[in-house]
Amino acid sequence: MDSSTEPVPRPRVTVRLRALRFDAGSLALNLVATLGRRSSVPIERLGTLDRLREWCTGVGLVLRDQDVTDDFLAELRTLREAAYDVVAAVVHGRPPSAGSVALLNDRARPAPPQPRLRATGTGVVVDGADRPLSGRELQSVVVRDLIALLGDPERRGALRACDSSLCTMLYLDHTPGRRRRWCSMRLCGNSAKAAKHRQRRASAAPAGS
Repeated sequence: MDSSTEPVPRPRVTVRLRALRFDAGSLALNLVATLGRRSSVPIERLGTLDRLREWCTGVGLVLRDQDVTDDFLAELRTLREAAYDVVAAVVHGRPPSAGSVALLNDRARPAPPQPRLRATGTGVVVDGADRPLSGRELQSVVVRDLIALLGDPERRGALRACDSSLCTMLYLDHTPGRRRRWCSMRLCGNSAKAAKHRQRRASAAPAGS
């Protein structure tokens, strides 16, 4: 068989790569991280309603049962891509698309629920803190988190993209000196170390061996 016609093998997508990520450093960035490997063959981590429920639980949000729908999931993915465009623009020093900015401002407009204090005979309780969110309220919470992040010079300056050319996940780097190169040392960091080790072994091997 002519080697030129052989298909190029696709990178193996493991269960670990499909797992939701909750380590990006903020609510909005954790949403952006639900699409992996954007620079190569994207990995959709928010592909089902069960995954939507899992993500909400992981970030500490409660979505109303009637809003756990395919239509809302599509809306949330649209918001995710606009958020990615804006954050990536900050990281790489380029302007985001006007459409992304307009969409985020629109989704931030509905007021998120405001918990209230209520005096009782024995003290004070908080009402409404655990009320399930509507789809638009949840999106507003996410976008307001992103706006707060970008409006904080220290946190904005900590935005990074993973050095892995396959990953490029966006995250906040709070390490001393902000020298963190990988989204996770356990994941991309170890993969990079293994690749360098294989490269050194190949370079050291005798010709023709």
